[in-house]
Amino acid sequence: MLVSSQVTSLKMLLQLCISTVRCIFISLFSEMGYWITGVLEKVVGLGETAAPVNGKPDQNNEGGIATPTSVNYHFTRKCNYSCGFCFHTAKTSFVLPLEEAKKGLTLLKESGMEKINFSGGEPFYHGDFLGKLVQYCKQDLQLPSVSIVSNGSMIREKWFQKYGDYLDILAISCDSFNEETNQLIGRAQGRKSHLDNLYKVRNWCRQYQVAFKINSVINTFNVDEDMRDQITQLNPVRWKVFQCLLIDGENAGEDALREAERFVISQQQFQDFLDRHSSISCLVPESNQKMRDSYLILDEYMRFLDCREGRKDPSKSILDVGVKEAIRFSGFDEKMFLKRGGKYVWSKADMQLQW
Repeated sequence: MLVSSQVTSLKMLLQLCISTVRCIFISLFSEMGYWITGVLEKVVGLGETAAPVNGKPDQNNEGGIATPTSVNYHFTRKCNYSCGFCFHTAKTSFVLPLEEAKKGLTLLKESGMEKINFSGGEPFYHGDFLGKLVQYCKQDLQLPSVSIVSNGSMIREKWFQKYGDYLDILAISCDSFNEETNQLIGRAQGRKSHLDNLYKVRNWCRQYQVAFKINSVINTFNVDEDMRDQITQLNPVRWKVFQCLLIDGENAGEDALREAERFVISQQQFQDFLDRHSSISCLVPESNQKMRDSYLILDEYMRFLDCREGRKDPSKSILDVGVKEAIRFSGFDEKMFLKRGGKYVWSKADMQLQW
């Protein structure tokens, strides 16, 4: 009881200090546009609190407010894999209550969202929660496109049976068609076959009429691999090929949970990989610069993450200040989003796929 009382007292003192500092900073920086998080007072799990906000107002969109046409909602950071280059690591275990998440998604829809992509972490760590959000976005919000990015290892057929009708696109991350390479990268759980899961999920997508996509991160361990035959066989609607990206505090720097420096490749190495696979018509390449500025990333607290400075600077939560205010601190470059082909035929109803 004594220990519990001391912990409670320390927590209250910490919250008081944070509140005081927050008031000082708001007073000092209000004219400069710096914002301190609206969820500092929320203590999560084992004393976790939302990180302070140190983002800068967006200047990429010529003074106008960007439209959140396509949003990537990383609602969980937990994952059963340990990919060495992961740039959204398990720094918290927080997941919003279902109704709060629905509220935020509704705000985004009202602000112009057409596509939502659920990611993590591994989103199927919370499979039923994920399914309910997918159903809500398609059935209630009537979004043109609802998609998921997953490593594929925790997906079960019964999920497709229950929620498959509401899902447009399922992207499975696969960096190599060599099991040993996947093990080296960390794209595995124990000795289980990542590739077996990939092909199994691909068949389920065909059976339950969900468009199938592949995401690959090109790094030092797979940069010389030739994947043309396997990609052709799997026949995804899109093959997103990313250059390994360093994000301070996530996979680089003192506070990071990963050390991704050994995975980094040069721009020329990345281009060589792209040239080798230029015959693959569904290939969509994304360099570091395109990745940093052209994605609207929403974290587990529904804060936009600004990656322009090579780290993730969070806005206030859209649940606290609304989408219009929060998106000013997202770092989102709408022109780059369109230039990289961020808007495409993303509703399975419009793809005219032969199932």
